Amino acid sequence: MRRRDILLASLENPPSVMELGQRVGVSSHTLQRRFRDLFGKTVFDYVTDQRIVTDRRMELAEQLLRQKTSTVAEVAAIVGYSNSAHFAAAFKRRYGITPSECILGRKPLSR
Repeated sequence: MRRRDILLASLENPPSVMELGQRVGVSSHTLQRRFRDLFGKTVFDYVTDQRIVTDRRMELAEQLLRQKTSTVAEVAAIVGYSNSAHFAAAFKRRYGITPSECILGRKPLSR
């Protein structure tokens, strides 16, 4: 698994730089240097980049809604929103449809 993929898979509880380095087989110093070379920012900056976190949360939310096994409120909580209305507004901004429309099978207008 690539460094970036490991981070994206665990944004809610990201591994430490040392743990991430161990997972990909390099020292934490080498990881930091290579990560900065590839992505133009530190591992910490990447993990805390709100746009990346929001995109990942919305992708997960869309997947969960399309499975039709959870309510909008449940999906909102799973992806880290304490307020369903805030989640619905963010989802609509991202996809151009409401979470309820997503559950009903309507296709997103934007990605």
